[in-house]
Amino acid sequence: MTKKIIIAIDGYSSTGKSTVARQLAKALGYIYVDTGAMYRAVTLYAMEQGFVGPSHFDQEALENCLSLINIRFEVSKETGFAEVVLNNTNVEKKIRTLEVSRLVSPVAAVSKVRRKLVEQQQLMGKDRGIVMDGRDIGTVVFPNAELKLFMTATAKDRAERRYKELLDRGEDVTYEDVLKNVVNRDHIDSTRKDSPLRKAEDAVMIDNSNLTLVEQFDQILEIAKGAINKA
Repeated sequence: MTKKIIIAIDGYSSTGKSTVARQLAKALGYIYVDTGAMYRAVTLYAMEQGFVGPSHFDQEALENCLSLINIRFEVSKETGFAEVVLNNTNVEKKIRTLEVSRLVSPVAAVSKVRRKLVEQQQLMGKDRGIVMDGRDIGTVVFPNAELKLFMTATAKDRAERRYKELLDRGEDVTYEDVLKNVVNRDHIDSTRKDSPLRKAEDAVMIDNSNLTLVEQFDQILEIAKGAINKA
């Protein structure tokens, strides 16, 4: 039987990490974990409790409630993909809004939040055969992953993709707001003290600015097959 490996996919926001990770896991028969969705779920919880908003963030209150936050993934009967369940409620659609996107980076920068979620993520990967995407998977969560990918694209390209995605969902947003959010998240993610976004030394860089989804997937699938054969 083919040996199963851990595939870590990191990169900037709106580079399509989750899409390609989901496709890759399905093609390989692996488990897919969207760690960004986990941080979005914590952010949604903080928003609903009034701990965080556009002009305030009660970090201490959030830290004191971390033990009350339960996150799991549940496969949707409709899509066949894993969706996020927060405290027994499916929040897949709620966590994808621009409102959550605006607030997720400061929440994700909290060390106690990161420690709680990293522990859960490492447990999810203990049996290998997993594709996990996020900001620090190849550098912090699984530094010994057999395959590490780092995805990037221009801020303009990423904002255009994200803008179209939000419009398709019926969100009332402007391109300018989406671009501002992308640039702001890049800055926060790259400069935070705890587990900043950075490319692992042994990660394969994927710049998908000029790649179609099919071209990107085909390229990454070949890389993954090569890593599995070497394992």
